[in-house]
Amino acid sequence: MTEHVPALAATNVDAEDPRRSLVLAGGGMRVAYQAGSMLALEEGGLRFAHADGTSGGTINLAMLLSGLTPAEMCERWRTLNPKDFGSPLSVREYLKAPRLAAFGDADGVIGKVFPHLGIDVARIREARGLDGTFNACNFTRKTNESVPHTDVDLELLVAGISLPIFMPPVRRGADLYTDSVWIKDANLTQAVQRGAEEIWLVWCIGNTGVYRDGAFNQYVHMIELAANGSLFEEFDRIVEQNERRERPVRLHVIRPEYPIPLDPDFYLGRIHAGELVELGYRDAKAYLERMQPEGVPWTPDATRMRDPALGVSFAEHMTGSLGESPLEVSLRVEIRDLDAFIDGPTREGEVTGHVDHASLGGRVLVKAGRFAVEQQDGDKPATLLEYTLELEPAGEECRLVVRKELRDDPGFDLWDDLTTGHATLERAGATPAAVDLRTHPLESARRVVAWNAETEREKVAAIARFGRFVFGDVWERFV
Repeated sequence: MTEHVPALAATNVDAEDPRRSLVLAGGGMRVAYQAGSMLALEEGGLRFAHADGTSGGTINLAMLLSGLTPAEMCERWRTLNPKDFGSPLSVREYLKAPRLAAFGDADGVIGKVFPHLGIDVARIREARGLDGTFNACNFTRKTNESVPHTDVDLELLVAGISLPIFMPPVRRGADLYTDSVWIKDANLTQAVQRGAEEIWLVWCIGNTGVYRDGAFNQYVHMIELAANGSLFEEFDRIVEQNERRERPVRLHVIRPEYPIPLDPDFYLGRIHAGELVELGYRDAKAYLERMQPEGVPWTPDATRMRDPALGVSFAEHMTGSLGESPLEVSLRVEIRDLDAFIDGPTREGEVTGHVDHASLGGRVLVKAGRFAVEQQDGDKPATLLEYTLELEPAGEECRLVVRKELRDDPGFDLWDDLTTGHATLERAGATPAAVDLRTHPLESARRVVAWNAETEREKVAAIARFGRFVFGDVWERFV
């Protein structure tokens, strides 16, 4: 095995650049989000002298130090089967309930997840140019241990994501180890100790004022309390230290505006790994565009998210030909607040996704996207659906606009309206290219999800309400 320099390593950087640390916090299987964020950071020219991972964040750190580029990390996550994380015990073990060590074991992680994600312990130990630190909880001593990447072993990688109840502790030497989330979910202190002048934190754990009923939801709330609480204590210590520094440490935080769907939603297919990647890419791009050189304040607002309301999401997959090459558009639309969307006057949703075409260099993630609905009355009533996608292939700004017109007239072919999108690709210095796209409404219908509903009945009612509002009489004819 030979030494290698990972992507994002701070080699050949300007001497005036601050020493940066990339801190990858936990978030369960949902940390696919971080891979998209890292791709955006790479495209933005960010390079790091140190990277730290805790809980689920150790997975992405392991991938990076194994030699994968952020683009390769995104693809590995996109093609991962989330069910590979689950590894049930033998029937004999379950007969021991309620004295089980955990609901499952690490066989799926070791045998399927790590190999698919390209995690290679030997390669991690040979990485140079980027100092990595991996966190795990020494349960025997009740302490967090931060281990340099040169000393990592398979047991430590498994222990770092062994969340109590779901996976058993891992014996490493004479001690037992688990996930560190109950002690901390991000180790900013380690970054400061290694000389960081600028910390870039990618945060996936929820932080809202909503308290939900149910045992699983409250288990999640306990993680949120522990993770955010320990983070804010670190904030306070760093602020105190900054008062004595000539050059105070700055903080940048990439996080979702709303909480990311939980692991069961990922496991059951309500959201896919590729969509989590695209969310992380969009959020990081948005932060890079609005960021201030001084970063964000060291306060709890750094990870605060908007309280979720009853909303819906749906997916669109469209295909066509542009020139001699196939064009593929795959989107996920989020209506964050169904009441506000229906009440108007602006009826818009957020769009993430990707566009794949040879002229763009292949698959390109959507930098920013907007979904808009306009209802036209009069002699020929219709509903106009418009998707506006901002793209940035190889640093070039371009835009793809897709429009659908659903005509509320029995004389028109409803199926043709539903399955046809009219797209225009706009690029600087080039004539806009028009293309018709074929869509798959039945596939989209299977991916309609209501979020933040308390009961199954409320979920069904929300989806029906959204459908009737957007499609009007067309909905009744189609359903």
